[in-house]
Amino acid sequence: MSVDVLTEVEIDRPRADVAAFASDPDVAPRWYENIESVEWRTPRPLAVGARIAFVARFLGRRLAYTYEVTDLLPGERLVMSTKEGPFPMETSYEWADTPTGGTRMTLRNRGEPSGFGKVSAPIIARAMRRTNRKDLAQLKHILESTADR
Repeated sequence: MSVDVLTEVEIDRPRADVAAFASDPDVAPRWYENIESVEWRTPRPLAVGARIAFVARFLGRRLAYTYEVTDLLPGERLVMSTKEGPFPMETSYEWADTPTGGTRMTLRNRGEPSGFGKVSAPIIARAMRRTNRKDLAQLKHILESTADR
């Protein structure tokens, strides 16, 4: 059973600001509750082919994985994927302008769990949806409370 979780938030900041912040792997631990550390495996800047290692906690487990950027259109879309571990996954961000001058950010996680993950896919999807909502709320809080609007 595959997992496909789509979460959105509207942020009262220009798209360029939201995309620049959200697509910076170095600040991911500030707004992703479960990400503990980030380490570049290829030289900066972010580009197609860049590889970034993450250590996270999810459902009580420590996860270490390396994402590779597979698509990048600055200010519009970022797609990363990992083939490691029991849950190979693709994560994508999309940013669009709102009528009020803010940004709609879409976060999508999808993958095909293997082994025990196949059985627990519905539980993983629910937990991922709940976590993504919290993470996007944190991102919104950080960006909307920044003084340099």
